[in-house]
Amino acid sequence: MNIDIKQIKHIVISASETELLPRFNEIKRQYKSDGSIVTEADIAMQTALQSALYAAYPDIAFLGEEMTPAQQQHLLASPSPFWCLDPVDGTSNYAAGLPYFCVSLALVVNNSVHFGLVYDPSHQECFYAQLGQRAYLNERLLIPSKLNISPNKAIAFVDFKRLTTSLSTRLINDRPYSSQRNLGSIALELCWIAAGRGHLYLHGRQQLWDYAAAQLILAEAGLAVETLEGDTLFDGSLVPKSAITASNPDLFRYWRDYFNATMATP
Repeated sequence: MNIDIKQIKHIVISASETELLPRFNEIKRQYKSDGSIVTEADIAMQTALQSALYAAYPDIAFLGEEMTPAQQQHLLASPSPFWCLDPVDGTSNYAAGLPYFCVSLALVVNNSVHFGLVYDPSHQECFYAQLGQRAYLNERLLIPSKLNISPNKAIAFVDFKRLTTSLSTRLINDRPYSSQRNLGSIALELCWIAAGRGHLYLHGRQQLWDYAAAQLILAEAGLAVETLEGDTLFDGSLVPKSAITASNPDLFRYWRDYFNATMATP
């Protein structure tokens, strides 16, 4: 499917400047039934992007985080290509005035992600990739980090609250890295790993719109990403997924072997 990447970047960046940045740090939060935060900006951003993308690509359907599960499932069951959007990934950061959030947009065709874009409006950084065409940060090619760092010196992005108690306890008591961060935006953390800003990544429960774009960016940057069970991350379903990745292949093998051994031990 032919798309104009420059046009899509312009659509996302323009909507971010119009809908997100003016509301930043001046927004009231509400809570959805699952306890997650939603703001006026989430709704406004999704509405703006849905309209702009439909105007540019009327034959492509649209799935957004703020749609109902029934609407989302209906789109996933359709053979038509669709955009998959998280209008504000890192909403709790955004609502708290923390400048670490992003817009995540993926194009899904035949149950495969063909294009992914993650835009950080606070730092004007646009990560993007097209299937088979490499990955970029703005106009710079993303490649695996050549930094020869040992695991005990690595920085790990770990979200403990969505892990099992036993796994969290092992990670704390037998720490397999130097230090831990949880920055609050799944898509942006994954892209930072692709850019070598951090070395290891673990998340216990991600939604489709959280990871769809970023997992393609990682793959096109030459990095592996999979679930804790070793499965492919993207399967076109609404089932939440765990995820592990690392900033270079050697660290990924170490990280994967650690979890294989940990999960096999009672």
